Amino acid sequence: MELTAIQTEILTTLVNLFHQEGRAVKGGELARVVCRNSGTVRNQMQTLRTLGLVEGLPGPRGGYRPTNQTYEILDIIDHPDEAATNIYRNGKLVDGATACEISFITVRNLNTCNGRVRVIGDIRRFDNGDVIKIGPTPNNNLVIRGKVVGRDDTRNILIFTISDLLTLPKQCIRECIQHSHALVDMDAAIKDAANVLIERKLRGMPVVDGTKVVGIVTLTDITKALVSGLVNQRVWGVMSDDPIEINGDTSISSVAELFDRYNVDGIVVIVNGKPYGVVFKDDILRESTRVSESIIAPSFMSA
Repeated sequence: MELTAIQTEILTTLVNLFHQEGRAVKGGELARVVCRNSGTVRNQMQTLRTLGLVEGLPGPRGGYRPTNQTYEILDIIDHPDEAATNIYRNGKLVDGATACEISFITVRNLNTCNGRVRVIGDIRRFDNGDVIKIGPTPNNNLVIRGKVVGRDDTRNILIFTISDLLTLPKQCIRECIQHSHALVDMDAAIKDAANVLIERKLRGMPVVDGTKVVGIVTLTDITKALVSGLVNQRVWGVMSDDPIEINGDTSISSVAELFDRYNVDGIVVIVNGKPYGVVFKDDILRESTRVSESIIAPSFMSA
């Protein structure tokens, strides 16, 4: 079965809106997105219903929804238990968009490597020159960064130049940070906190008020205070407050998503109900680099 360009665009838009809204899609909604008049869309939907590619639901909450054949003809695999693969545009998460297929093109080109990502969601929000990040992908924890150079609205595909490829380790977060159980009271002097960090070779540590974690203090925070002449300052005056806390068994890929979502530098890791340490963005990058080095190690290549 061969579809016309407008039929392909309407079906792709129907799948996008159905996944975003979780309900039947009105004909008027489809018309607005594809920039066609309602009569044209209605006529096309009648044809697509006859072909078994859409299902019409009557009533005030009715509309159209895709069938199994819709996914087959668009070559989209519909998994009922699928996990979303996030897409970021210029550093911000694109709500309602998930990558469903990624491919590499121009692999043999010596100067550049381009990729294609098929998206479930509205790709009209993307423009040439936008910096995108895709991932981490489920299972393999692949993260891809690049710049948009083209867009296929009919098939819902973004074409982009690839700048970075990164594989996040399949480990829990407590395995990639320095375990110290170092803590500092919020009322402690910053000089005392600095001594602890220097002696234990730590970048930062949790700040507590009794047994409650209330912040994170780093050597950078303390150095800035000392340079400003605040030698008698207390930790509470220089720490970052309202820290994010995560369980030590959380996967590294999940932690990477938290860094992107909340735009923080450090996250407190909790093990057995107690502060275990602080993980920073570059801790994850360092672990990812180690994985990459192990992949290209001579022992691996000769296996």
